[in-house]
Amino acid sequence: MSGVWVFKNGVVRLVENGPGSEQLPAVRRKALLHTPSGQVVSSYASLEAKLTALGWERYYEDPALYQFHKRGCMDLISLPRDFHHFSSVHMYDVVIKNRDSFRVVDS
Repeated sequence: MSGVWVFKNGVVRLVENGPGSEQLPAVRRKALLHTPSGQVVSSYASLEAKLTALGWERYYEDPALYQFHKRGCMDLISLPRDFHHFSSVHMYDVVIKNRDSFRVVDS
């Protein structure tokens, strides 16, 4: 049987994925919400359009990243090239630099 090792209260144990085994809580996925439109960002194309409307400019220097810079400040948003690697850490980076326009929500 396969399973997951769980560390709780100083004890490590194997929780198996068989019938009658203890179920682990489901992992909650996060989503980036554009608050003015109420739309969830589902691609870099839609995110780029929303950031461009807010005054962000795309940098093309590093092909491994999507990078955006805003004139008049030192902020830089760096995102992984593949949208499937767009994690909650990257989402919160966008939110911190655009507090009135984005929010991270459970999906």
